[in-house]
Amino acid sequence: MPGAGVEHGRGEIGSGGTRLDRRHPEDASAPEGEAREGHPAAFVLDRHGHPLDPCHPARARRLLAAGRAVVARHTPFVIRLKDRTAADSVVTGVQVGIDPGSKHTGIAVFAEHGGNRTGRYALQLDHRGGAIRDQLTARSQYRRRRRSKNLRYRAPRFNNRTKPKGWLAPSLRHRVDTTLSWVVRLTRWAPVRAVHVERVAFDTHSMSAGRPLEGAEYQRGTLAGYEVREYLLAKGNRRCAYCGATGVPLNLDHLHPRSRGGSDRISNLTLACIPCNQAKNATPVEDFLKDRPALLAKILQQAKAPLRDAAAVNTTRWALWRALEATGLPVHPASGGRTKWNRSRTGAAKSHTLDALHVGELDTVTVWPSTVLVVKATGRGTYARTRTDRYGFPRLRLPRTKQVKGFATGDLVRAVVPSGKKTGVHSGRVAVRSTGSFNITTRHGTVQGIHHRHVRLLQRADGYGYTTHPEVRHRAAFPPGPEGPGLHAGGNDEYQSDFARKYVAEGRAEGRAEGEVKALLAVLSAREIELSDEAMERIVNCTDIEQIEVWIRLAATADSTDALFG
Repeated sequence: MPGAGVEHGRGEIGSGGTRLDRRHPEDASAPEGEAREGHPAAFVLDRHGHPLDPCHPARARRLLAAGRAVVARHTPFVIRLKDRTAADSVVTGVQVGIDPGSKHTGIAVFAEHGGNRTGRYALQLDHRGGAIRDQLTARSQYRRRRRSKNLRYRAPRFNNRTKPKGWLAPSLRHRVDTTLSWVVRLTRWAPVRAVHVERVAFDTHSMSAGRPLEGAEYQRGTLAGYEVREYLLAKGNRRCAYCGATGVPLNLDHLHPRSRGGSDRISNLTLACIPCNQAKNATPVEDFLKDRPALLAKILQQAKAPLRDAAAVNTTRWALWRALEATGLPVHPASGGRTKWNRSRTGAAKSHTLDALHVGELDTVTVWPSTVLVVKATGRGTYARTRTDRYGFPRLRLPRTKQVKGFATGDLVRAVVPSGKKTGVHSGRVAVRSTGSFNITTRHGTVQGIHHRHVRLLQRADGYGYTTHPEVRHRAAFPPGPEGPGLHAGGNDEYQSDFARKYVAEGRAEGRAEGEVKALLAVLSAREIELSDEAMERIVNCTDIEQIEVWIRLAATADSTDALFG
C-alpha cells in the first residue's frame, strides 16, 4: 500500500512505515468542531468477491500476515478475505461524493452517520479531454488537406450526419464515461449506498431575481451569497476586474453602487480586490474608469457576456447525473455554492477531493484521508503500428504483438536490480521492448535498460496512471462569503452581520501588515542588507504592525540584521 504523504510513481510503495497510536484510529472521534486527517482505507471483498466495509490499512496488513486474506488488487489496494462472506458480516455501507470538473474530478468515499461524515478514501481523476480535442483537430486537418490537394481519399461526409439527442463532443463524453467508470469500479470494491454529485456549479435560478427565493431552503440566507460569489469567481477567472490581481481576497463590487440606485443583479456585479474596492467606493464605474476607456468597455462587456465554458461544464454534469441515475443507485444532486458553504463551516481547504467530500447536505466532517490517489487517464495505446516522418512516409514499424516476455506497455511492475549501474528497486509503469530490455517510469524519472528477468508484475495496465500526493492541509487565506442575504458593495454600504465584520477586520489588519512587510523588505533590499532564512521567516510571519514599523525605522540606518533585531 502506498505510504501516506509520499508522492510516487504508479503504485510505488513508500519507504517510510506508518506508526499507529491506537488500535483503531478511524473509530476515534475528533475534537468537537475540528476535523483531522486519517489514513486512506483499504477496500475489502468477501470470499466470493462481494464488497464489505473498508478497513484501516493496519488491519489489512494483519489479515494478510495471518493468512486470512490475499491481495486482490494493488492500486487502489483491495484485499479478499478467505474465511468470511457478506452474509456473515455486518455491512453498514458507504457513500460516494463527486465534484465534476473540466480537467479534474474529485471523488470521495465516506461513511455518514446522522449527518456526520467520515472520509475513507479520496481520489482525483485527471481527464484527457484536451488530448482528445487536439487529436480530433489534427485528424480533421489531415482530412481537409487531403481533400484540398485532390489526393485519393473518400468524399467528405459531414453534411449528411445527424447528431443524436443528448450528443456530447468526444472530449466531453470522455469526462462522463471515465467518471462513471470509476463509480462503477468503486461499487465493486465497496458497498456503495448512495451518490452525491454537483449537478450545477451555481444555481442561476436563485440569482435571476437578485434576491433570495422562496420554496428552496438552501437558496435562502447565507447560501444565496455563495451562489453569486461562485458564479462571479468562475466568470471573472478569480482576478480583480480593475487591476487584474490574483491570489488576493476579492470582494463583490457593484458597477452602479447601491447607494445610487444599483441592484444586486448579476449584470451589475463584478470582482474587485480590497484596494480597488475601497478606491472605487460609491463611484459609478463610468466615472471611476473614465481615464481607462478600454478597460471600462471590457468590464461592461464581460458583465453582460454569458459564461460559455461554465455552460459546457454544466451540460457535462447533467449528462453525468443522468448516467449515474441509470446505475440504479440513489443520486443526490447539489450545487457548488452549497459545497463551498460546507467547506467554510468545517474549515477544510480547497481541493477537488475535499469538495467531493463536502457535496450535498451535511452537518460535520470528522475525518478526511491524508493521502489522495491521483488517477490519470492515459489511454490504452494506439492501433497504429507505424510511425511516420514529417513528410508522412513510414520510418518505423511497431510489432504486432503488444506483450513481450509476459509484459505489456503500461503494466505496473517492480524491478529489483541486484548489481550494476541501475542497482536498486524501481517501481512504476513499464514500456516493453522486443529485446527484453525494458524502460520503467518512476516518480524520479525513466530508468532505461532493465532486463526482464529482474521485473515482477504488480498489476496489468488498465488505461490509467497512478500517483499519490498528500491532501491539501492549509486553509485558504480568503474569508468565507457573506453570511446575510445582502451583498457587500464597498463604499458607504455596511456589512450586515458580526460574522462578516469580524473577517473584514481581520482581512484589513492582515492586508496592512503585509503592506508594511513589503515596505520593510524594499528598504532592506535598497540598502543591500542580506537576510538569512531565519530572518526572512521572522519578518514575513510577523503580524504586529507596530513592531514592523519599528524595524522600518531601524532599517533606514542599520547595516546588518543584528542591528535590526538587536
